[in-house]
Amino acid sequence: MKGTPVTLSPYDPQWAVLFEQERVSLETALAQWLVGPVEHIGSTSVPGLAAKPIIDMMAPVGSLPEAAAAIEVVTALGYRKGVHRPKEAHYFFKPETDNWWERTHQLHLTEPTSLLWRRRVAFRDALRCRADYRSRYEQLKRDLAQAHGADLMAYARDKDDFVNEVLGVRDKTAAPPVSAPRRPWRSPSADG
Repeated sequence: MKGTPVTLSPYDPQWAVLFEQERVSLETALAQWLVGPVEHIGSTSVPGLAAKPIIDMMAPVGSLPEAAAAIEVVTALGYRKGVHRPKEAHYFFKPETDNWWERTHQLHLTEPTSLLWRRRVAFRDALRCRADYRSRYEQLKRDLAQAHGADLMAYARDKDDFVNEVLGVRDKTAAPPVSAPRRPWRSPSADG
């Protein structure tokens, strides 16, 4: 596959700072559609874990069809609309480039009951809690980057078995058990 090979960068604490800056901007712009805080997901959200240096985020919306009205708002923030799991999410990335390796941010607007939301948040939380998972996952990612070069689809696909193991599910169509309730959330548009 044409492109730049998958390359992992050592964990950078600046990733959390970049997420926080983007979170504030997104929560303000998307307040009318959000039902919870924007979440930092993916490997850049796990302290100590090497990653492709792309800040992955998910924003929980009450209704995917109603959130279609947010597309214009997100693109006005410099994002480009892309296609990834369109039945579950509105997907965006920036900067506006055709090359995945030039992206700095990715965003999914999805319902918090979606399979995408439940799997990504649970996997992130498991990696944050267990050093053995982080270590195994990082080694797997390094091995897959070496094996697949620039084939991002194969790189991502071949992580499925490990993700399913961590989540305690049989395959990628299964959701992990529902986790404990999160802290109450107030929209940035709420006075207070």
